[in-house]
Amino acid sequence: MAADTATTPVQTVENGHSSARSDLLAVEEPLQLCLNGSPLSITMRTPGSDLDLAVGFLFTEAIIQDVDQILSMRAEPGADDPADSAAEDSSDRVTIHLKPEVTIDPARIRRNFYTSSSCGVCGKLAIGALEIHPPRPIRQPGPQFPSDLIYRLPNLLRQTQNAFDLTGGLHAAALFSPEGTLLGLREDVGRHNAVDKLIGFALRDGTVPLEDSLILVSGRAGFELVQKSIMASIPILAAVGAPSSLAVELANRFGMTLVGFLRGQRFNIYSGAERIS
Repeated sequence: MAADTATTPVQTVENGHSSARSDLLAVEEPLQLCLNGSPLSITMRTPGSDLDLAVGFLFTEAIIQDVDQILSMRAEPGADDPADSAAEDSSDRVTIHLKPEVTIDPARIRRNFYTSSSCGVCGKLAIGALEIHPPRPIRQPGPQFPSDLIYRLPNLLRQTQNAFDLTGGLHAAALFSPEGTLLGLREDVGRHNAVDKLIGFALRDGTVPLEDSLILVSGRAGFELVQKSIMASIPILAAVGAPSSLAVELANRFGMTLVGFLRGQRFNIYSGAERIS
């Protein structure tokens, strides 16, 4: 069975009748991130792409500015796992060491030790730490995405959500080109984890900054998703759900296009309408 799903017995009640069956669940497990030999954070996530998640987290938190600043990284198995099982989908700890010349801003790593899968900012210790400064501005005016293509993106996303089809319990984040080509996809029980995994994948693939792409998220658009996307220079964020007021404010401030309520043949543009044709 895949590491991102688990089987459990359930009783299904329908029209007054009960029946026993098996159901597939999305796995949620803790991942500890250690930086330069010290614990940095614990996040609840769906196993898989753990190195992508760790790299994306460090980048979107402005702890690193480029993947080249990493000296080494390793996904390590838990104490009960076989010694040779340190694959990305079986780890419970990722250890990263930065190059000696990399200076770490203590304000960027002052977090509580635990972050839930549903919150990308729960560990922040100060309101001022909620906003970060992107390494480069979003390119203006940026790419053009036709409305007809944007209408189709949720269906393109759903067609590739294998784990969601099995469990119905995962968020997804995907990158698309202006031609509608799927550039990358990651799923997780946490929406912010899915975005960190996706950006971490792009960093490790050498494609950041993502100046000509659109990121689509399967849920709502909270400000932390806008913030993470801005860090990767993504000019357009589209969400199936609603944005928050702070998400709209942040998108306007940094010149990002923000689309919400993308359903069927309809969506709302909250900022940056000039990139939608």
